[in-house]
Amino acid sequence: MFTRELIETKRGTFEVFKHGSGAPLAFTHLYSEFNENGNIMAQQLSELYTVYIINLRGTGASNDADADYTYSMDDAVHDIDALREALDIKRWAFGGHSTGGFLALKYSVMYPDSLTKIICGGLCASYEYMNHSESIYCKENPNHPRVMEIFSELGEDGTSRERRIALAKEWIMMSLYRKDAYYDMLKRKVSGRTLTKKIDYFTSELRDYDIREELKVSPVKAYIYCGRHDAQCPHEFSLEAADLMPNGSLTTFEFSNHNPDIEEEEKFIQFLKTTI
Repeated sequence: MFTRELIETKRGTFEVFKHGSGAPLAFTHLYSEFNENGNIMAQQLSELYTVYIINLRGTGASNDADADYTYSMDDAVHDIDALREALDIKRWAFGGHSTGGFLALKYSVMYPDSLTKIICGGLCASYEYMNHSESIYCKENPNHPRVMEIFSELGEDGTSRERRIALAKEWIMMSLYRKDAYYDMLKRKVSGRTLTKKIDYFTSELRDYDIREELKVSPVKAYIYCGRHDAQCPHEFSLEAADLMPNGSLTTFEFSNHNPDIEEEEKFIQFLKTTI
């Protein structure tokens, strides 16, 4: 179990969950809300690092957006680094999956001197994955209409808890190579509730997201991973990010979709050990 703390920073108050031993590592996701259970990747990392799971602005007990601070990726990175300062940590690692990986890339170009490394995957350095027919978020993908219907229903206040669980399962199943991994997930005590208001904001700013040129000069050591069959951010985009970064490397999980931390868990844990 992670220990809950409320941390005051120069940019507001943030809810943090801490567990593990070793060098410090920040962990988050752009539109997920965590609790003391953490999530699978954060639990795995806590065997190797002292992990600080961050509830970003608008999640949990953290401050919400206001006139000065938004849900944007840039503001999220500024908030994360303000938290590092408040914790009196000179440099730390950053771990993130999917949009957490987007934030890892952003952090590596905005505050490279604050980072020892990034460990991230299922990501893209630009908006281009939205135009790739193998991504479920592309209009040309056969699953796209249903994904949009799922997001719409999840965003409705009247959607019951039981219905939300069924919708989330359907979305997750689209992003699993090994479908029975879903039932492995159910056996774990994890958090990471999806907030549709933050998905909506993320989608609105995607058209301006492209940090490929900035990554070319980032000195940060980047351990990037991806499932070969990733249906959200196809494999080629993690490869691109790793190739762009002077100190980047890519580990591919041949029998995974978007979630190698559970689909190939033993191999994923071995990958994490190589980051020490």
